[in-house]
Amino acid sequence: MMSKAQISEALQKATSELSESQSLKGLFHRNTDESPLPSAKILKNIVILCRGLLFPGYFGNSNVKADTLTYHIGVHVEQLQEQLSSQILSGLCFGNEEESTPCTDCQRQEAAALAAEFISGLPALRRILATDVEAMFNGDPAALNHGEVICCYPAIRAITNYRIAHRLLELGVPIIPRFITEMAHSETGIDIHPGATIGHHFAIDHGTGVVIGATCIIGNNVKLYQGVTLGAKSFPLDENGNPIKGIPRHPILEDDVIVYSNATILGRITIGKGAVVGGNIWVTEDVKPGARITQNRAKEIDNFTNYAI
Repeated sequence: MMSKAQISEALQKATSELSESQSLKGLFHRNTDESPLPSAKILKNIVILCRGLLFPGYFGNSNVKADTLTYHIGVHVEQLQEQLSSQILSGLCFGNEEESTPCTDCQRQEAAALAAEFISGLPALRRILATDVEAMFNGDPAALNHGEVICCYPAIRAITNYRIAHRLLELGVPIIPRFITEMAHSETGIDIHPGATIGHHFAIDHGTGVVIGATCIIGNNVKLYQGVTLGAKSFPLDENGNPIKGIPRHPILEDDVIVYSNATILGRITIGKGAVVGGNIWVTEDVKPGARITQNRAKEIDNFTNYAI
């Protein structure tokens, strides 16, 4: 057992080592009073406000009535404008990996304008989310009504966060979109990168373990089941041996595609319109429109390596 002197010495040694500049390289972000990092707590509240505006009565204040709807929406819009502006400003002032830059009046105005532009697009977001709810309801015989889908289905929460984040990314807002999709990832187990492009009537059944990469393009009326990965193969390196980022490296799923559970689709390939990808298989080549891809029945109990395309 350590003596008091030994405990004190151990704590001082740990403090000294944890403070060494070399060990902090790339891991210490120097915040300034005028430009704190985005707040996970405030961003969580922003998502709650957005969900309440997009699905009033289902999220946020459940006591909203028809005759008070406009009032409640007006109050929430004002709250969202204030909170989102502050978080966008933090993102704009985030600077490089190691130090925030002082916020300027110009950036404050830009943040307010971006927040207002995002809020002005919420009616369009609601319209496309309504198609996602419809797709989820129509595709699940266990769903009793649209309200159950909105309240209970994790996919709607994840898709809502994705569509919020994607819109912010389109507006050029830094870092905040990734915060928002990772919140949904933690909440639902569904990982959708905000950079992915997804059409209307998008459905994810069950959802746990779904991964959708940053450069994925998904068409309309597409349905995924749990465990599906739309990922990248290894990508090229530059002359210094570093990964080349920003290149298209994830799949394209055209309209009306269905991908069943635990299928893995890798690389910049195209799954053609109306194709069906069966469960528990890997796909690394283009699939023709209307094709059906399934795992061959194994000839031996331990032989599951053959696939039919």
